[in-house]
Amino acid sequence: MRTTIASVPEAVREIITKNRSIYDCMKMDVINYTALAVKIQPDVERQIGNPVNLNTIVVAIKRYADSFLEKDEIKTESILKNARLSLTDGILNIRFSTNELDANEAASLMNKFSEMDSDYEFFRLADSFRVLTEDLVDVRKLFESFPHEKELFSTGLAKIKIRISQEQNRSDVVSYVAELLHSNGIELENAFFSQDDIVLVLKEEDASKAYEILRTEISR
Repeated sequence: MRTTIASVPEAVREIITKNRSIYDCMKMDVINYTALAVKIQPDVERQIGNPVNLNTIVVAIKRYADSFLEKDEIKTESILKNARLSLTDGILNIRFSTNELDANEAASLMNKFSEMDSDYEFFRLADSFRVLTEDLVDVRKLFESFPHEKELFSTGLAKIKIRISQEQNRSDVVSYVAELLHSNGIELENAFFSQDDIVLVLKEEDASKAYEILRTEISR
């Protein structure tokens, strides 16, 4: 089990990376940082779980924009050099609102998950709990006691875990990977930071191709 809480720079990078139009405009340096900060401030605050000063978001955006220039200057070595990959298909992406579960209920639920799948991933976000686990019969049965259980999870997914060195910036890796896969016609469903890994969630049909693209990039 792994837990994560986003920082402001991580939240900013994740929001921008998931919005291809904003991301492309930033890469071309044709976007107003203050206007963008105003636009994404509610999303940043949702992820952080607290009010965030607008200037703090502007600074995070500026630093993210500067990282594009740094990456353009370093073209001979892959950002994914020496990274390690693992792929798991048949994944359920489960979401519980923090209004539906308190901390004790979440802990009890996680203990039940541990009995069924010891390799599940748990992420504590500002407004929800997220669980990535194998699509098992016992897991599905567990949801029968929850109201609106069909709305809790999405299926047909796979996860790719990327382990990088501690010196590498995880947000830079996610933005680089998202751009690399996007250029090959693959879009991420989601991405999470854990203590040791970056966890990418994508459609199961795209998983093998994405894995090979990343594996090739690592060996470049």
